[in-house]
Amino acid sequence: MNKVFLAVAGGALSGAIATAWVTSPLSAQEANERSTYEQLDLFGDIFERVRSAYVEEVDERDLIEAAINGMLASLDPHSSYLPPEGFEDMRVQTRGEFGGLGIEVTMEEGFVKVVAPIDDTPAARAGLKANDFITHIDDEAVLGLTLSEAVDRMRGLVGTDITITILREGEAEPFDVTLKRETIKIRAVRTRLEGDVGVLRITSFTEQTYENLADGIVKLEEEAGGADNIKGYVIDLRNNPGGLLNQAIAVSDAFLEKGEIVSTRGRDPRDSERHNAKAGDLSGGKPLVVLINEGSASASEIVAGALQDHRRAIIVGAKSFGKGSVQTIMPLSSEGAIRLTTSRYYTPSGRSIQALGIEPDILVEQQQIVAEDEDEDAARRRRSEADLRGSLENTLSEDERKMLEDERARHEATQKLRSEDLQLAYALDLLTGLAVYGAAGN
Repeated sequence: MNKVFLAVAGGALSGAIATAWVTSPLSAQEANERSTYEQLDLFGDIFERVRSAYVEEVDERDLIEAAINGMLASLDPHSSYLPPEGFEDMRVQTRGEFGGLGIEVTMEEGFVKVVAPIDDTPAARAGLKANDFITHIDDEAVLGLTLSEAVDRMRGLVGTDITITILREGEAEPFDVTLKRETIKIRAVRTRLEGDVGVLRITSFTEQTYENLADGIVKLEEEAGGADNIKGYVIDLRNNPGGLLNQAIAVSDAFLEKGEIVSTRGRDPRDSERHNAKAGDLSGGKPLVVLINEGSASASEIVAGALQDHRRAIIVGAKSFGKGSVQTIMPLSSEGAIRLTTSRYYTPSGRSIQALGIEPDILVEQQQIVAEDEDEDAARRRRSEADLRGSLENTLSEDERKMLEDERARHEATQKLRSEDLQLAYALDLLTGLAVYGAAGN
């Protein structure tokens, strides 16, 4: 009897435990759902009270949009609501043409922070810099506005003036900058030859970036009289605020023969993606130097990280911005959309650069090189073997004289560039060294 009772009791106990394990999560889920509905009821209650009792009549649509904006802004600085007109502006922007001042911005501690000015725009010409804070727009405080609201206020009719107040590190007081709004047409890639080095200045990652890059390399090769006359490329990503992920992948692939470019990982492991390079290098395997600074963000960091991890390029400049997240644009039935952070991206070695940035291989802070005493400096340069009394003369052939003149002109051009853009001058010098080293190795 005892044995039978124990067996039944044991079975009953097991059943009780099994039931507890099955029903407990359901109870927790039901409790969470009840809590969610209670909070939604609370929102509805507050909405109704504001609508009916606020001192002035309010627009219901504005109230709901403000609530949506507040919800998304509480997640991270890059998630936001795009009303129909904002959604259309975003689509126009990624196509490479839009109206405004020409700055990429984010929100930090309630203020609008400049990520980077875009080349050849009112903001760039006015001298705005990465890490500047915009505290006021036309004398109205930015504090309390969402990022979308602040951007909307900076946009307007082409030809109209706007005054923004800038807070800049190193400046004792905020100062005003007046700009004239323009239609911003972004040429995603600008190219030029510096001696026998091709400079590829990538300003943003729009739908045209890869196509502009490929065309630019072809034009440089034609200008140089053939691909063999170009010894390498500088990819200038400074103050590039980023843009489309697929374009960052395409630009990275343009210089890689194989291997992973970037991986993205969301909350659900099944949504993880890896993007790999295909065979083919637009540069023909020539040495690469990539320039970055604190204004290089997002897609720029994907390119720099991929080329750095594969040891395909040397990264020169200052630490990048550190935006390691991917936003997905989700259209809504209202013809608007939400920009929602859905994943983080990782470089081929598995690095997340979120809030860390890409560290350059060679740190070169931008600065102006000015001699303290130009006369003494000039005198120092004059002291050479040729200045010594009785020094031997060197008779040169015409070809040798031409080579010497060309070399002297190149050094003078580099010296001038050092005073204007130290980082680019350093990249050119480095690339020359890499080309010489590669030729010696062959």
